[in-house]
Amino acid sequence: MALNNTYDARPVQQEPAVGAGVQILLLALLGTAIGMGPAGWLTGLVFAIATWAVLSRALHRSRLRTFGAANRVTLGRATLVGGVTALVADSFESSPPVSLLVGLTAVALILDGVDGKVARRTGTSTALGARFDMEVDAFLILVLSVYVAMSLGPWVLLIGGMRYAFVAAARVLPWLNGQLPPSTARKTVAALQGVLLLLAGADLLPAAGNFAVVLLALGLLVWSFGRDVLWLYRTSHPRARAGATGDTGQSPVRLPVAVEDQLEPARAA
Repeated sequence: MALNNTYDARPVQQEPAVGAGVQILLLALLGTAIGMGPAGWLTGLVFAIATWAVLSRALHRSRLRTFGAANRVTLGRATLVGGVTALVADSFESSPPVSLLVGLTAVALILDGVDGKVARRTGTSTALGARFDMEVDAFLILVLSVYVAMSLGPWVLLIGGMRYAFVAAARVLPWLNGQLPPSTARKTVAALQGVLLLLAGADLLPAAGNFAVVLLALGLLVWSFGRDVLWLYRTSHPRARAGATGDTGQSPVRLPVAVEDQLEPARAA
């Protein structure tokens, strides 16, 4: 008897639609609670539609048969990030409660470590899941940068824009797409960005304290990116590697790469 290998995308494709529905429900709750203006509503709806469209397309291309618990956690975080995005957009017209923005962001940051643990525990780690998680993290940092920049100045946008600038540069300089070895320092710096930006956005410190906190975040990020770019350059340019290490130009021994780093592009932070 022949096996039926037909791929049915409908069950998996329902997940992004449910996520978009939950996103709209969250926007309705926020709108009722704070009287969110047109900018917040429009931005939140655009986020919901864009997330649904991009995730649906990625699922179709990956041909996953199940969405998985880890991706559901990430989708939940994306919903919270959509709420934060709407509140930040609304803050250009009015003054939404800082406590509400801080609360949604804090939960999103806490859940950041949950989806990866769920994926590893259930053995459902996938390239799509890792990329989805990374993009949600990067966009949250960008949104927080915009929010903090309103009080500290446009230089804060360097934090949120650095990862996107790296991706753009990699299109011009292919060696930036090389595989990086796992790094606890890189992951720590990436995690600190959201925490430090949230601390500054909560406005619990005096102006000088907020400035110092964000400057620390930017300094750590520049150091982390700079170290990785230098590593990628040296490993992809034999002469530079020979000059730095004194080797003879022979192929270097490849460093082991953790499973989660194999699932992500060269730069995950």
